[in-house]
Amino acid sequence: MIAMSHYCSDEEYQDRILVEVSRTFALTIPELPVPLDRVVGNAYLLCRVADTIEDEPNLTWSQKRKFSDEFLEVVAGESSPEVLSQNLFPCFSDCTSAAEKDLILNLPRVIRLTHSFTVEQQEALRRCLGIMVTGMAEFQENSGLDGLKNVDELDRYCYHVAGVVGEMLTNFFCEYSSEINEKKADLYVLAVSFGQALQMTNILKDLWEDQERGVCWLPRDVFAELGFDLKNLTPGHPAFAEGLSILIGIAHTHLHNALHYILLIPAHEKGIRRFCLWALGMAILTLRRINKRLNFSEGKQVKISRRSVKAVIWISNIFISKDTILQMLFDFLTQPLPIACLKKIV
Repeated sequence: MIAMSHYCSDEEYQDRILVEVSRTFALTIPELPVPLDRVVGNAYLLCRVADTIEDEPNLTWSQKRKFSDEFLEVVAGESSPEVLSQNLFPCFSDCTSAAEKDLILNLPRVIRLTHSFTVEQQEALRRCLGIMVTGMAEFQENSGLDGLKNVDELDRYCYHVAGVVGEMLTNFFCEYSSEINEKKADLYVLAVSFGQALQMTNILKDLWEDQERGVCWLPRDVFAELGFDLKNLTPGHPAFAEGLSILIGIAHTHLHNALHYILLIPAHEKGIRRFCLWALGMAILTLRRINKRLNFSEGKQVKISRRSVKAVIWISNIFISKDTILQMLFDFLTQPLPIACLKKIV
């Protein structure tokens, strides 16, 4: 990990730690226009703090609840980030990465930036984190290898960990641009679907790694109807592969809505479009790989290559303002994917 200088500014620290905790977002966030890049980068780090607390196995459920509540108070300016950092940091085990520990240790720096944002931006951040922390606690405490109850529960889980982030970003975009704000109602609905598309892609890609951690985020009802019990989760079973195909179809429908979210962003807002399109393109290519290899047994088998990431960036940049071509490219790339019998929002 990069050594953090005590003399670098809070902004420099945020830029440097972002690279350490997420290569993907460190790639996309700088594409956003100023000052959105700073606000979104800060929001990602705060979400990562919440996620780090929930994922630490060394903490009991009561400790996680306590620290998560204190974290929300810190974000709201009602509690000291220094005290939380000092109390929380020693609790982490080797299961938490060095970069995430560094983030917790330097939480006061991140929070100082948070409290420098506009009132509207801070309100959007607090709302997102409040919903996310509450939802994660509920789902984590009830998680297990038998999966979620049904597709409705999957939707609810995806909303709490991703859909609400889409709503927050939409609030940021609308506050940044009056032109975007005119389409806020339509964007707000599609934002949840956009978040679910990305989250479902990650759930499918990481399902075997999640199983090793003792959790499963797949819906039981989809597989039960095919005669497969998620408690017997093993790669290669025909019924399980069929269930995966159904979930890919659901994610495909949400990807459709994600594209239309992007096309509602004015074509001249190229930075915001790039931020969204790169994420969409990488999700599409990941789903294509999963769909080609339904019997995969570990995430790295379906992870897209750096070459594919570069291709997404290159193609997106060329056609960033060409809505018709973007729609054609989307249709071409998603053509191999199954389609779910779900209502498309647009």
